Amino acid sequence: MRSCGTCRTPDRRGRPVLANRHHKLTDNFMNGNHKQALSGVTLAAIGVVYGDIGTSPLYTLRECLSGQFGFGVEPASILGFLSLIFWLLILVVSVKYLSFVMRADNAGEGGILTLMSLATRNTPAKWTPLLIILGLIGGSFFYGEVVITPAMSVMSAIEGLNIAAPSLDPYIVPLSVLVLTLLFAIQKHGTATVGKLFAPIMLTWFITLAVLGLNSIFQHPEVLGALNPVWALRFFAKYQTASFFALGAVVLAITGVEALYADMGHFGKSPIRRAWFMVVLPSLVLNYFGQGALLLAHPEAITNPFFLLAPKWALLPLLLLATLATVIASQAVISGVFSLTRQAVRLGYLSPIRIVHTSEQESGQIYIPVINWMLYISVVIVIMSFEHSSNLAAAYGIAVTGTMVLTSILSCSVARHSWHWNKYLVAALFVALLAIDVPLFAANLAKIFSGGWLPLTLGAVMFTVMTSWKSERFQLIRRLNEHGNSLEPMIASLEKSPPTRVAGTAVYMSRVVNVIPHALLHNLKHNKVLHERIILLTLRVEEVPYVHNVRRVCIEQLSPTFWRVVASYGWRETPNVEEIFHRCNAEGLSCRMMETSFFMAHESLIMKERPWYLYLRGKLFMLLQRNALRAPDQFEIPPNRVIELGSQVDI
Repeated sequence: MRSCGTCRTPDRRGRPVLANRHHKLTDNFMNGNHKQALSGVTLAAIGVVYGDIGTSPLYTLRECLSGQFGFGVEPASILGFLSLIFWLLILVVSVKYLSFVMRADNAGEGGILTLMSLATRNTPAKWTPLLIILGLIGGSFFYGEVVITPAMSVMSAIEGLNIAAPSLDPYIVPLSVLVLTLLFAIQKHGTATVGKLFAPIMLTWFITLAVLGLNSIFQHPEVLGALNPVWALRFFAKYQTASFFALGAVVLAITGVEALYADMGHFGKSPIRRAWFMVVLPSLVLNYFGQGALLLAHPEAITNPFFLLAPKWALLPLLLLATLATVIASQAVISGVFSLTRQAVRLGYLSPIRIVHTSEQESGQIYIPVINWMLYISVVIVIMSFEHSSNLAAAYGIAVTGTMVLTSILSCSVARHSWHWNKYLVAALFVALLAIDVPLFAANLAKIFSGGWLPLTLGAVMFTVMTSWKSERFQLIRRLNEHGNSLEPMIASLEKSPPTRVAGTAVYMSRVVNVIPHALLHNLKHNKVLHERIILLTLRVEEVPYVHNVRRVCIEQLSPTFWRVVASYGWRETPNVEEIFHRCNAEGLSCRMMETSFFMAHESLIMKERPWYLYLRGKLFMLLQRNALRAPDQFEIPPNRVIELGSQVDI
C-alpha cells in the first residue's frame, strides 16, 4: 500500500500549508478587489522593504563630502557625487534588482540562499560546490551587515540632537543604546502590532524627504544638472584616484538594496516595484538633490546637511520622525536575519534552534531568542566602540557590495542554466553587472583597517559555523549509516522470526529511508521486544518555501506490521509530528498519540585523531550539537511519549 494525498485537516496553528501573503492577494483578486489589495500591499512594502535604503539620506552625502577623500565641498564634487548617487539608484536598484534579479524567485520567495538553491538546481555538477560556497558567503555577509545597520541608522537620527542642542552630544550614545534596547526587547511580542504603524510612518518619512528636498531645489535649481551622467565622468576625470576610493561612500546610498529581493516573498514583485518607482525613488532623489542645493549655497552645512534642510521649528519633529524611521529600518533587518536563520536551519547549515511563531496567521513572523540577544549584544558593543555614525560608515558597505557581487554571479548562473538565456547575452549581462559591482566592492576594501574588518570578521565567523555544521553533520550521518542494515531484508527477517511483541505503536525517526534506524537496533538489542506496529518516520526539508498538501505525507506499508511515513516540508514551515499523524489518520493509517511511543537515538560524540584545523572544526560541531534543540522540541513531540537510546560515535 502506498498513499500520497491531501490532508483534510488544517495545520496545528490553523494556518493553511501554503499560507502567505500571495494567497491573500490572490483572494482579493478573485473578489474583484485587485486595486485596493495592490495599493494596500504597496503601502506595506514602503513600510518594511524600504526602511534601510530610505534612511540613507541621513548620512550618505555627509560622508561623501566630509573631506576624508582629499576634496572639499565644492560644486564639482557636489554635482559629481549627486550624479553618481542618482545613477547608482537607477542602475543597481531599478535595473539590476527590480528588473533582473527579482525574476529569480523560488515559489515567490527571494534572498541570497534562495538564489543559491536556484543556481545549483540545473547547473553542471562540477560547479555546484562553488555556487553553494558563494551563497553561504553571501548569507554570512548579511549577518555582518545586520549588526551595523541598526547602530548606524539609529545613531545617525539621534545625532540630529547636535543641531538642536550641542550640549546633548554626550547623550547620543546612551540614547541610541536605549532605543535599540527597547526595539530588541519587543521582538518576542512579534511585529504584527508594530507593523501596522510602519507603513504610515514610512510614507510620512518619504513625503517629508521629498518636501524638504523640493524646497531647497526651488532655491537653487542649477543642482538638477547633476542628473546628467557627464558630471559623474567629470568627477572621475578631475579627482582620479581619490574618486575611486570615494565610491566607498557613494555605496551608502544603496545599503539595504538586498532587502528588495529578500522580502519578495512577503509582498510580491509588483507592489515592491510600484512602491519604488512611485514613492521611494522620487523622494530619495529629491532629498539628495535638495541637500546638494543647500551645500552649493552654504558649504558649511556639511556638518549635517539632512537636518539643516529643515527650518528650526521643524527640527525636533524631524528628529522624532527620523528616529522612528531608523527603528523601522532596524526592524526590517532584524526580521530579515530571523528569516535567513530559519532558512539556514531548515536547509541544514545551522544547528536546530528554538523558533517562536509570533503570529497565528503569518508563517513569516517569527522570533528566534538566541539570535535576537546575540545580535543585541553585538549592536551595543559596536555602538559603544565606534561612538559616532561617521566612524561606523567606514565599516558599512563592504558586506553590501560583497553580497551584490555574489548576487550578480548567482543570478547570471540562473539565467543561463534555468532560464536558458543565450550564452552571449548572459556573458554581456555578467560583464555589465560586474563592471558596476566590482569597483564598488574594491573601493570598500580600502575600509578594512578603518572598520571594514568588523562585518568581514562577523561574516567569517558565521561562514565557519555554517560550513562546520553542514560538513560534520554529513560525516556523522555517513558514519552512522556506513554499517547500517538494509531495511527490507531486516524487516523480512523480523516478520519471519519475530521477537516478543507488545501492544501499541512505536515510531522510529529515520534520517535515511532505506536503512534501519539505530534506535530500532538498540531497542532490539537491549529490550528484545517490538511493538505490534512500527512506523519509520522520515522528515524531509525541501529547497522550496512551502510544500503542497498533496505532497505533504507519503505512506507506504512495508510489511503487515511495518509502515514507512515520509513527511515533506518547505524551509518556511515548521515540522510537527501531531500534524503528521492527523494527516496519516486522514489517509487510513490510524495512530492514537496516547498509545504511541517515539524512539530516538542520542549520539555521544568522541573525537578521533585528526589535524589541528579539523580538530577545531570538530570541537565547534560538538559544541553546537550539545546546544542544539532536541528532536522532541524541534518537531513538537509530546515529551512524555519520547524514549531516547544512547550510543557512542567516533567522529
